[in-house]
Parts: sequence; C-alpha cells; structure tokens
Amino acid sequence: MSNVVVLDNGGGLIKAGQGGERDPAVVIPNCLYRPLTSKKFLHPTTTTEEDLTSAAIRRPIDRGYLINPDLQRDIWSHLFNSLLHVSPSSSSLLLTEPLFSLPSIQRSTDELIFEDFGFNSLFVADSPSLVHLYESSRRPDSLLSEAQCSLVVDCGFSFTHVAPVFQNCTLNYGVKRIDLGGKALTNYLKELVSYRSINVMDETFLMDDVKEKLCFVSLDVETDLQIARKQGKDNLFRCTYVLPDGVTHKKGYVKDPEAAQRHLRASPSAAMEPNKEAYQLETIAKTEERKRVDLTKNEFDLMNERFLVPEMIFQPADLGMNEAGLAECIVRAVNACHPYLRPVLYQSIILTGGSSLFPRFAERLQKDLRPLVPHEYQVKITTQNDPILDVWRGGSLLASSPNFESTCVTKAEYEEHGSARCRRRFFH
Repeated sequence: MSNVVVLDNGGGLIKAGQGGERDPAVVIPNCLYRPLTSKKFLHPTTTTEEDLTSAAIRRPIDRGYLINPDLQRDIWSHLFNSLLHVSPSSSSLLLTEPLFSLPSIQRSTDELIFEDFGFNSLFVADSPSLVHLYESSRRPDSLLSEAQCSLVVDCGFSFTHVAPVFQNCTLNYGVKRIDLGGKALTNYLKELVSYRSINVMDETFLMDDVKEKLCFVSLDVETDLQIARKQGKDNLFRCTYVLPDGVTHKKGYVKDPEAAQRHLRASPSAAMEPNKEAYQLETIAKTEERKRVDLTKNEFDLMNERFLVPEMIFQPADLGMNEAGLAECIVRAVNACHPYLRPVLYQSIILTGGSSLFPRFAERLQKDLRPLVPHEYQVKITTQNDPILDVWRGGSLLASSPNFESTCVTKAEYEEHGSARCRRRFFH
C-alpha cells in the first residue's frame, strides 16, 4: 500500500497529513498574504509571527469553489515540498471537495493532481460523509452508528451546508445550503466596527481573531439588545479589544478577558433589573469621559456586535438576505428525505465547521428547531470536540481502511478515460 496523503482543502484552512494518523501534521491558512513590510506575497507557516496588520490576501477559493488553480498549485507545492516533505509520484491523495462542484472545477483539480503533481492515485470525498464516518467510529453504540444515518450541519468558511448522510453516502437531493460562512461573518463584523469605531476593512486576520475570541450566540436577542443599551457595569457585553502597535505586541488581544465572559455567568433576569440611581451616576460619568479625548487610543469597544454577527446564521432575513435560517434549512433537508429516515435524522444532528464553535451555538439551534419539528420526534444535537479537524480525521480513518486503494482512481485510469468518467466512481 502506497503512502496516503489526506488533504482537507478548505476555503479558510488547509489541513494535511498522513492517512492513519490521529491529527493533521499541518494546519495553515489557504492563502498567500503580503504584510506591509514585504513587497511580495508570502506563504503562511504554522508559526507565523509577523505583523499581519493590513496584510493583503489572495485566496484560491471563493464561495467554496476553486477559482484560481495557479494560486492553488503554488500553495500545494509549498505544502507538499516544504511542510509535509512527501513525494507525490509515490503517494495517493485523499482530497475533500465541496458538494455540487462544477465539472470544469473538477477537471482543473484533476489536472493539478495528476498532471502537475503526478500523484499515483486519487480519492475525492465530501465533508459530510467523512464527519459521519468519524462520529460513527468514535461512538459505536450510538443511534447514529447503529442506523448508519445522520444529518451533518457544516458551518464552514464559505457557506453552511445541511447534508443528510445514509450508509456513509451523502444524499445530494436532501442537501440545503446557506450562502453564509465564517468569511461573511468576519466581513459583517468589519462593517459594524468600521461604522461605529475605526476603519478595519483591511484587517482580515485581526477581525478573525476578534470574532473568534469575543463573539457568541444569543439565546434571546431582544433581551440582549436591551442589556447592550445599558451604561457602565450594567452592560454585560461591553468589552475592549486592543489593536497591535507593531512594537510591543504584533497581535491584538482582549483587554480584560474576565470581563468579556461576564455574560456567560450572569442570568438574564438579574441583568435586566433596573437601577435608576446607578444609571444616573453612570450617565454623568460617561459624559465626563467623553470630554477626555485620547488621541493615542489604539483600541475599540464591542457591545451588541458580539451577538449580532453570529445571528446572521440564524436570521439572515433580518439583514436583508433572501435566505432561510439554519433551523428552517434543517427542517427542509429532513423533509426532502424518506419519511422513515426523518425521526433518525432529527436525533442524529452533528455540528461541524469552525463557525459552530461560537458559545451557545447548539443551545440556540435546539431552541429554534424544537418548535419547527413535529412533537413526536426527538431532537438531539451532537457537538464535536474539534469541529475544524474532524473532517480530516474522518479522511484519515478512511485512508487507513484495507480496501481504500481499490476505490481510488489511478493515474493510468485518468490518462486513459479522462476526468469526467473517472469522477463517476465518487457518486457526486
């Protein structure tokens, strides 16, 4: 059996390593970046310590699909030669690909793999089937494993997919997609902060960090909006993010991490209790504070932005987008499947993808989903320990199976039959 390279080629991150391993050897951004101190675009490394303030970014993948094969070739060449140190001619490749990829994109991908890099063989898988495989192996006694059926909710970088999986095959006719992912959330956060505080439209890496450290999902948006209007200490959501200065620290940080977590510990009823005397004192203090202008200030405050940004996934219509929310998408995906599968799918919902890491994400989804589901069905949502890496782990598990080599398309078959005919073996 030849060496198998497992490559989860996401729009935001590349996860790569050897098949059969527990964790990927390399996790890097799928992009090239150019800091202000450089004249050329650089490859990201696993330990990037450069100042990424206002860094320009080039990505080979947009809206989940490969649009720049030349750039992707450059990134993969650096990955295989400098980071993984593998020889493609003596290796097989297991590659993850988004659902419903266009034939022209599939041809470009196959040309990269067989003609430019010269891999020995190729297997293409989609993320939901790999997540299902990993979860069923991790919990062999669960309903998901016994019924061989699950509903994978993949909140990724470019989009959010709701995909039913049956016997390790994704049911394409039941897949629903929301054109919202981590990239759209970061862009929305950029707009909010730029409008209210300082211009951060060019700070992609910085605002990604702000989103990951400070954003959370609200269980009651109306109540939280009222709390966010309060002054001083009654406002549980106010927190300060300090920007890098390029001298003492090259990365931004949360000024008071303890204060940023207050909302997770306080009950909503206690937070909503009025205190008129404290309110008047805080108003006077705030007026005095406004008079003192700090021209050297390199920080900004976040309040309701912290929960309004993840709210896009649950209520995109509130922002003028003609999209269904996540709970409605799940119901539509389940209703597209056979009635016998529906109760099992509702009990086997798996959350994966980086955007599912927001605090209270699963609780909010359960709250929104329960009124839409028939009362005789149970709703059970499973969260993963590491939703960013579990797609790769499922690929690693598949690559170590005894019959993996027989399911791959070899380079000789590709040269004889072409891309379109070889792709039929992968069922999507």
